[in-house]
Amino acid sequence: MRKSPACIAKFGPVISWDESKRVFSRSLVALACICAGSFALAQAPSDSLLPGQSLGLYLGIDRIPNLRDLGGYKTQDNYLVVKGKAYRSNDFYGMDANDLAKFKVLKLKNDFDLRTPAEIVEQPDTVPVGVKYVELNVMSGDSALIIPAEQMNSLLMNPKLASQQLGGVEGVEASFIKLYRDLVSLRSAQNSYRTLFLSLSNPSKLPSDFHCTNGKDRTGWGAAALLTFLGVSKEEVLSDFLRSNEYLLPLHQNQTDQFIEGGGDPSIPPALFGVKQKYLEAAFDEMNWRYGSIEKYFSEGLKINTYQQQQIRKIYLTKNQKM
Repeated sequence: MRKSPACIAKFGPVISWDESKRVFSRSLVALACICAGSFALAQAPSDSLLPGQSLGLYLGIDRIPNLRDLGGYKTQDNYLVVKGKAYRSNDFYGMDANDLAKFKVLKLKNDFDLRTPAEIVEQPDTVPVGVKYVELNVMSGDSALIIPAEQMNSLLMNPKLASQQLGGVEGVEASFIKLYRDLVSLRSAQNSYRTLFLSLSNPSKLPSDFHCTNGKDRTGWGAAALLTFLGVSKEEVLSDFLRSNEYLLPLHQNQTDQFIEGGGDPSIPPALFGVKQKYLEAAFDEMNWRYGSIEKYFSEGLKINTYQQQQIRKIYLTKNQKM
């Protein structure tokens, strides 16, 4: 039956089948764009970066070159560590308004500071309003190498005195090896890492960042322990650990140059401002000697029970789609 003019007016003009297909296609494209936009908004700021790359430099915040996403790594049982939940970095001291504006893209809920009170007083964090600041004093002042930045700078201005007090490069390396063993064995370290890892497994507290001064030692062990627990290979964990050299040694280049120009041993600054494989190996050696495995370190050393361990894995692991 033919439609009356009234019906045509009510339902609109009749269009051809080809035009109908074009309208439908345009609608699908528009819907796809909307979905893609929503998906993009859900991505981590580090989504376009490879695992371990500097998010700080990517965002244009030169003050925090060791800011990195822990996610993106593939585990040995073919899972992926989720991005955009946990970050590691050097301290947030001295960021200006421009830095803070860029920093907001992380949408951090918590800032876990692993430094000593003396370090914090000297170089307090600057973070956007709304980020909860939490102090976790890993070392409780027990290590001779945990020296506030200003004191370290003053010491390095006198290369001869620095070499004498630090014991040369051999003394620096020996001190760091002891420090890394302490990161596993000290009660203050165990309490702090327990609080950190349990907080990082609480969705209401994510995303969060944890850091010390340079983000390489206390932070380095925290990142290495968590990635190992999640199943990332030893080689990948070590590679992630050593990347601190790539971001920190340039940050301390002026101090290094002044130290060397003053007659200091050029092998001391890299051992002091950077990291070495033997440092991390010392921590794992201590862990294996005391507990035998990363799981027992979590359960016996950090008192993180089986259910809590499962929650950590549930939060940070997703099935790798690239088989």
